[in-house]
Amino acid sequence: MQFNLTEEQIMIRQAARDFAQTELKPGVIERDEHQKFPAEQVKMLGELGFLGMMVSPEYGGSGMDAISYVLVMEELSKVDASASVVVSVNNSLVCYGLEKYGTEEQKQKYLVPLARGEKIGAFCLSEPEAGSDATSQRTTAIDMGDHYLLNGTKNWITNGNSASTYIVMAQTDASKKHHGINALIVERGMEGFEVGAKENKLGIRGSDTHSLMFTDVKVPKENRIGEDGFGFKFAMSILEGGRIGIASQALGIAAGAYELSVQYAKERKAFGKTLADLQAIQFKLADMATEIEAARLLCYRAAWLKDNGLPYAQAASMAKLFASETAMKTTVEAVQIHGGYGFVKEYHVERLMRDAKITQIYEGTSEIQRIVISREVLK
Repeated sequence: MQFNLTEEQIMIRQAARDFAQTELKPGVIERDEHQKFPAEQVKMLGELGFLGMMVSPEYGGSGMDAISYVLVMEELSKVDASASVVVSVNNSLVCYGLEKYGTEEQKQKYLVPLARGEKIGAFCLSEPEAGSDATSQRTTAIDMGDHYLLNGTKNWITNGNSASTYIVMAQTDASKKHHGINALIVERGMEGFEVGAKENKLGIRGSDTHSLMFTDVKVPKENRIGEDGFGFKFAMSILEGGRIGIASQALGIAAGAYELSVQYAKERKAFGKTLADLQAIQFKLADMATEIEAARLLCYRAAWLKDNGLPYAQAASMAKLFASETAMKTTVEAVQIHGGYGFVKEYHVERLMRDAKITQIYEGTSEIQRIVISREVLK
């Protein structure tokens, strides 16, 4: 088996690493403290081609592979998961869905500016009573002939107040259950569309997370993605790729905490030795390094399968499950290694610990990933 990265992939990783250190790190603590969306940094990410990484150049994208996407997500997430989740949503959930399932007209109108980074997208599935249970959509899209009349509320929407293009899941025919769900493209500014207050979150506090309200929003029929009733299958397909992005984010959070811990252990002295000389700390670092490398290989495998057109649902769920649990475990250990300093903001690891928790929840909880994996195992 060949594990070496190509020269191009190494260059892409270095570009992401440099950007994270020079553009994201300087203000990351302040953005977290004040829940400030990294608007300037996201604009620069778009200029680098990171918001449409896997989109064909025909539609304004960079035409990169999924492995490169994992590399970029890891490097950005080492420093600022609030910025990397914008990259994840725009690439995995919005651009990917439009390129794979959208009409040519939809691609030209919506995908091109999203892939170029001129606009940001949002994926709207979760509701007050429909988080992991995507079949229980209370948002409705009533067929009015040439348009749908959209009503309902969406919760926990990343890029909620910064996006211009929203892909919204809604129930058109409740009698058909999940076969009656449609995916609609909604534009910012449509009459009846309102953005709610920003969520005050434990982690990824710079991420723009809002509730969205739709009251008699007229959505043209040409904004439906796929055939009538295709919405649920669309959402499930999109979430498979989304799990690779979140697994990579979790990997980056873990790797960032580990790297800070190694640096601190070499510098901090206790009992006349550096922490790195103490076997208890050495064992912690050894376990962290091993689990991070395992998570990285799971992410690479899922991305490789996707790049090669092979089934990757199980691999993506395995990567997300293991990487997210590794992120949580590693960041807790990082705080422990830093001791009292780990409990204050300037050493970054307390923020990484808070950011890690969400990776076990969104794109399907750890329990959901186990359901997906066990279903494949028991086939």
